[in-house]
Amino acid sequence: MKARIKIRRFNPETDRKPYWAEYRLDAQPWDRVLDVLVKIKDYQDGTLTFRRSCAHGICGSDAMVINGRNRLACKVLMKDVGARVTIEPLRGLPVIKDLTVDMAPFFAKYRSIQPFLINDDPPPYTERLQSIEARARFDDTTKCILCAACTTSCPSFWANDSYVGPAAIVQAHRFIFDDRDHGAQVRLAILLDSDGVWRCRTIYNCVEACPREIDITRAIGEVKKALLLGDVE
Repeated sequence: MKARIKIRRFNPETDRKPYWAEYRLDAQPWDRVLDVLVKIKDYQDGTLTFRRSCAHGICGSDAMVINGRNRLACKVLMKDVGARVTIEPLRGLPVIKDLTVDMAPFFAKYRSIQPFLINDDPPPYTERLQSIEARARFDDTTKCILCAACTTSCPSFWANDSYVGPAAIVQAHRFIFDDRDHGAQVRLAILLDSDGVWRCRTIYNCVEACPREIDITRAIGEVKKALLLGDVE
C-alpha cells in the first residue's frame, strides 16, 4: 500500500511550537506501525525520534497516539489503521522530542504506591506458597507493563497531573490483594489522598487503551471498595 504518515514533531531546543511532518512510503499490510517509523528514520529522516525496545508488546516503550488512540506501535498493523496514519506523542507528559515523552512524572507516581512486597516476617526456607484461588484475586493486574497508555488516556490526569493515575492504582491493586503482602493499609492510605483513587471518574478510557487488556476500571473499583469496607488484611 502507498502509506501517508503524518507525525507531530517537536524539538524544544529548536522549535517554538509543535508542527506536523508528512512522509510517504510503501508499506505492507502486515507491517507494524513501528516498522513504518523505523523505515522513515532509516531512509527518509534520521532526526525523527521515538522509543522502542523489544518490539513484541512486552516492554511498553513505544506507546504513542495512533489515529487518535493510545497504542503500542509494535502491536498495531498497517492493515488495521489504513494508508493514512496520524501519530502523536502520549498526551499529558512533557515532550522530550517528537514522539518521546518524559516518563519521570509517570514513574514517580508508580513509586509512590510502594510497588514491592511488604512482609517483615522472617524469610521462609522455601518460597512463600500461594493457592491458585489467592493468585487469581490479583492475577489480572500483574500484566501491567508500565507503558503509560492508560494514564495518558485519562481525562482526570489531563486535568490534574497530580492525580496518581490508573497505572499506579493497578500496581497498588496487585499488592493490596496479594495475601503474602502486609502493606495493604499503607497503600490504601496513600490512595485515600485527594489525588488518589477517588479522582477516577469511571470513564473507561484506560480500559480501551490498555494493550494488555487489563480490566483497569474494575481494579480501581475494587480498591475503592477496599477503602470503603476495609475488606483486606
